[in-house]
Amino acid sequence: MAVSASVSIIAVITSLHLIAFVLAVGAERRRSTAKVTADEYDEKTYCVYGTDASTAYGLAAFGLLLISQTVVNGVTKCFCFGKGLMVGGSTACAVFFFVFSWVSFLGAEACLLAGSARNAYHTKYRGIFRGQDLSCATLRKGVFAAGAALTLLSMLGSILYYWAHSKADTGGWEKHQNEGLGMTSSNIADDRHQQRTSEFEKV
Repeated sequence: MAVSASVSIIAVITSLHLIAFVLAVGAERRRSTAKVTADEYDEKTYCVYGTDASTAYGLAAFGLLLISQTVVNGVTKCFCFGKGLMVGGSTACAVFFFVFSWVSFLGAEACLLAGSARNAYHTKYRGIFRGQDLSCATLRKGVFAAGAALTLLSMLGSILYYWAHSKADTGGWEKHQNEGLGMTSSNIADDRHQQRTSEFEKV
């Protein structure tokens, strides 16, 4: 059961991250564009924007990434609130990948949220025709791409963190189990020794 549960959790984490990555790439490719258009009724210009699909893609990727991070830290109890782990290399790896996953996650979320907000912003003022050039605010190229790259790093960090945490947690459980079996065997031996002593005294 433990192996199947681990595989299912890793599958959920991977799926959510990959979908978020695809959405982030789609958001980069569908960034809103703008062009300055002359008003046919007066001597002014205004900005005409294209589709805002990348805003929806970016916010969807933001939500999926947040869900994945919640799943990982919910299963591992955010590394800080669970049972103690066995001291060793697995715990050290878990600490490293815990920090790595959070840094990459926060970076990806920042890029996706900032990109979505900036892409949704449209210049509303007008400029004088053949006067000062009107500047239409648009999202710079590469913001969603950076979010997509950080999403992949977050996926790698989350999977390795969960794997290291599970390994350290399982090792600790096996250690306590063996200690418990050893104490039980020792108690049985002591009981038999006391029983033999009492029988000898009766004789």
